[in-house]
Amino acid sequence: MSTSTSTNCYPLAYAGSVQYYTHLIQQEEVLIDITSPYQRKTYRNRCDILGTNGLLSLSVPVINHKNERTELKDTHISYAINWQKQHWRSIESAYNNSPFFEYYQDALLPFYQKNYDYLIDFNCELTQCILDELGSNTQIQPTKDYQAVEKRFLINPKVPCEVDTHFTIVNYRQVFSEKHPFTPNLSVLDLLFNKGPEALSILEESYGV
Repeated sequence: MSTSTSTNCYPLAYAGSVQYYTHLIQQEEVLIDITSPYQRKTYRNRCDILGTNGLLSLSVPVINHKNERTELKDTHISYAINWQKQHWRSIESAYNNSPFFEYYQDALLPFYQKNYDYLIDFNCELTQCILDELGSNTQIQPTKDYQAVEKRFLINPKVPCEVDTHFTIVNYRQVFSEKHPFTPNLSVLDLLFNKGPEALSILEESYGV
């Protein structure tokens, strides 16, 4: 692994947002933080998509260890409920009529069929798959020790993406555009299914220096 600085170390994310991928594609190699303590209500195990009834959040359940400060690398996924089936049904229902769902579904469906023990393995493999499907040359590497993660607090469900001075919202046609106004900064899956090969160009356009 090459020597890296905090500027290219990013938080772990499940099917991360458009903002997240806008940053990732700017670099050839990106470090993904796996040593920080697991925190609830972050993008580490959550993504947002747009369904027929509006915004829908999908969360990967994890096994919580009470009174323990569990690092991300030690965070196990829970299969007490069949969340994979639920998530894929929600994704399919939301995007089955999108222009490019059929084009990408074969690459993404295996992530909702294979059981992953650790959250980091699921997220990192899914992130790399999405980058590849976008046509990006970016490669991700998990951290081996603590790294200062510059974007940890900026790329966060509680922080409006407009605060990010390096990110500009670019509108594109969404599946339910006739029913709902444009919803920015959803999971990159929304962009991928709706715009296909154009998604990478939109991510590049979304980056502001």
